[in-house]
Amino acid sequence: MELKILPKNIADMIAAGEVVQRPASVVKELMENAVDAGATDVKVVVADAGRTLIQVIDNGSGMSPDDAVLCFERHATSKLASAEDLHRILTFGFRGEALASIAAVAEVCLRTRMASEELGVEVTMAASENKGTREVSCPAGTNISVRNLFYNIPARRKFLKSDNVELRHIVEEFQRVALTREDVAFTLTHNGKDIHVVKPAQSHKFRIQDLLGPALIGELVDISAQTTIASLQGYIGKPESARKTLGNQFFFVNGRYFRSPLLHKAVMKAYENQVPEGSTPSYFIYLDVDPATVDVNIHPTKAEIKFEEDQILFQTVFAAVKEALGKLGVAGSIEFDNPEAREIPVMGSRFEEYRPSAVPSAGVDWNYNPFDREPGEAGRDVIPAPAAPESADGFHTRRYTDPNPNYGALFEDRTLPTQQILIVKGKYILTQSAGGLMLVNIRRAQERLLNDRFLKALTAGAHVSQAALFPVQVTVGVEACLLLQEHAGTLKSLGFDIVPFGTDTVVVSGVPEGYSAQQGKVETLIGDILLILRDDHGGLPGVMEQALARKFAFLGASTGDPVTSPLEAQRLVDALLQAENPEFTSAGKRIISIVPLEELDKKF
Repeated sequence: MELKILPKNIADMIAAGEVVQRPASVVKELMENAVDAGATDVKVVVADAGRTLIQVIDNGSGMSPDDAVLCFERHATSKLASAEDLHRILTFGFRGEALASIAAVAEVCLRTRMASEELGVEVTMAASENKGTREVSCPAGTNISVRNLFYNIPARRKFLKSDNVELRHIVEEFQRVALTREDVAFTLTHNGKDIHVVKPAQSHKFRIQDLLGPALIGELVDISAQTTIASLQGYIGKPESARKTLGNQFFFVNGRYFRSPLLHKAVMKAYENQVPEGSTPSYFIYLDVDPATVDVNIHPTKAEIKFEEDQILFQTVFAAVKEALGKLGVAGSIEFDNPEAREIPVMGSRFEEYRPSAVPSAGVDWNYNPFDREPGEAGRDVIPAPAAPESADGFHTRRYTDPNPNYGALFEDRTLPTQQILIVKGKYILTQSAGGLMLVNIRRAQERLLNDRFLKALTAGAHVSQAALFPVQVTVGVEACLLLQEHAGTLKSLGFDIVPFGTDTVVVSGVPEGYSAQQGKVETLIGDILLILRDDHGGLPGVMEQALARKFAFLGASTGDPVTSPLEAQRLVDALLQAENPEFTSAGKRIISIVPLEELDKKF
């Protein structure tokens, strides 16, 4: 077979596949270019989650007419002049691939002007071809518009996710860049609506607050460390604020976001035995190291890097987090060495004089019933004195009985169930069965019933009745808010009433029957829901619904209100016995166990 050199446009499209994976990739590359150009104000404008338009406007240094044309050539860069420069990289972009890759798979219009020039230049590109270059009047800086992404690669465009999914990825990349440069103003607008508008901040902490909300700041504590290898500073979440959902975990090195399973492990090791299993704390850790000890060129999108002294960095991160948590643990203790600390009260020597000689007692009439009345005096309550021996004057308490009481209709819980039933430690129900004693696992019984109800709602469209509660406002962040909106139809069919309130907050006005409606539990519930929704449920029809029903059923049974009365227990057992499969949960765990009478006889 004869070898051939690929045409330039085909080679560019193949190379673009590594750099431009989705609209968020374009946002990342263009924002990094803007920051590298010295911009103090960066505006990102997106339409249709980046499918039709991604526009980045900055007030940076701009480019000359020659550079504006050259920047679309592969490996055109101002950052590298020799191989040694690879060891001194302190900028975001350096390989000269971003604009060439974007121009290979989209229609691009670049307008740029240097402050020293009166006129700027406009360059139009499509499928790696220069469609025209002309002088224009424009502000100093760079304005680049990317339209119709993947218009010439239908297969790639077809596999883009929904607008909400793609927008969440754009928000994620926007936040990563904005968190590295607190001195730069950033704006993100989608379909004419502002999502983020952040002004220059005094510190990283203020930038975190502007992007992710003031509630998060109250959960963070400072960390810092100085070694010969690295300088570390940042913030970590208090152990009690750890969440089951991943989010707000950030590493930065020399002003660049990166992922590191190794350093994440160092953080989690420091939190060992301080956070529940499966929960992850927030952290924002900024590292400064010698650029010569870092290889940032091992990943196409530069999201992963390699450190020369990775084990030393592991120990540095671990020690810094551990030290901060240690200080946090004693913050509320008494400072015995501080002369200004409040003294511990000391009891005087005459304390015994004031000790009461005897504990006062109260008499109780255990047979008193406030609903008992004297015949003919139904309108008057008789309140008896506490039970006591008859007094010297012969007066004693009389008790009366109404001949026609009907108070059970008013107080349903006083109605005895049809058979004797016992609740053990809030975990099990004991009741009689035809062959002996029946034991029911309460949580698994609730899980079985919720699973059947949710599966019916997801497959047959039968809406689950909702439990009314006072609306609860929960700040979840922009990305999580978009995720909840994306699955709004599914959540509604399950019985959740969750609506957005602004760009980063939701209001919960209803939950499915069986779930707890308490405010604190609702706030925790939202985090659990986000964890479920972040999982990939794009499986085959039927399989996806079963997976969702099983997870939401487990969540409802784990966080729902406890069964506390015999009447509630009886209702649960009755409903369970009517289920199609009352013996096992959808995960195959046993719900009911029968102890035969013969086994009971053997105990005695």
